[in-house]
Amino acid sequence: MFEARPINRQNQTIERIWRGVFLAMTLVLVIPVLVILGVLVVRGGPMISWAFLTTEPTNGMTEGGVLPALLGTIALVLVALIASVPVGVAAAVYLSEYAADNWLTRTINLAIINLAGVPSIVHALFGLGAFVLFFQFGTSILAASLTLAVMALPVVIVSTRESLQAVPMAFREACWNMGATRWQTIRTVVLPNSISGILTGVILEVSRTAGETAPIMFTGAAFFLPFLPQSVYDQTMALSLHLFVISTQVPGVPDGLPYGVALVLVGIVLLMNSVSIAFRTWLRGRKKW
Repeated sequence: MFEARPINRQNQTIERIWRGVFLAMTLVLVIPVLVILGVLVVRGGPMISWAFLTTEPTNGMTEGGVLPALLGTIALVLVALIASVPVGVAAAVYLSEYAADNWLTRTINLAIINLAGVPSIVHALFGLGAFVLFFQFGTSILAASLTLAVMALPVVIVSTRESLQAVPMAFREACWNMGATRWQTIRTVVLPNSISGILTGVILEVSRTAGETAPIMFTGAAFFLPFLPQSVYDQTMALSLHLFVISTQVPGVPDGLPYGVALVLVGIVLLMNSVSIAFRTWLRGRKKW
């Protein structure tokens, strides 16, 4: 009969200690999120109704709903995705599949890392100078979305590059041995097998762009608009800026209104992310390796 030796008992004790440490660290991250969501649901839940989601703010934004801000947020996120994902994926393909390891590539990688660490207010000033003034898009959905796209590019590039590099080299070599060109290999083998990783970057981008306030405040979001935008060259309301305004600038706002707006913002982000996660899970289930 096997009898545990002192070294085995010591290893088991250490294993339990580290398991407890990791569990505690996980709870430290999860519990505040659950508390925040609980507060939003308790205090903002009574505000949520069909009328709240489908009507405009009224009476100086102390009453009414969030329809213009809700649709404006969705428009900003979608245009930012359209602008950033193709560019980010193309840049990642170049860095992963074509670029040699030289000073230029290392400089580009350093620039991507630095771009990810730039404060959002700096991106806002860049968007104001580049898209609003230089390209003369004005304060519009297009200018705000392009600013958000620049902010999100590092996330898309890094996640895409990591997923491309995770595709086994044997896949590429098999295609090359069959006479396929490098681009044919990338298009038919590498990209389809890395699409789930690319969607991870998209999920992170949605979460960040939907909640940004400073960049859109300078480039396209309006304090109050009683109507919906007609094109990407119009201004729009956004949930993040609307939440800031009613929380700090508007007197006489009901206590539950800011929580209701925050709950809608969290809900729309969770909905977009859930769709992306479901699609990513379906794609991963189709993998054969």
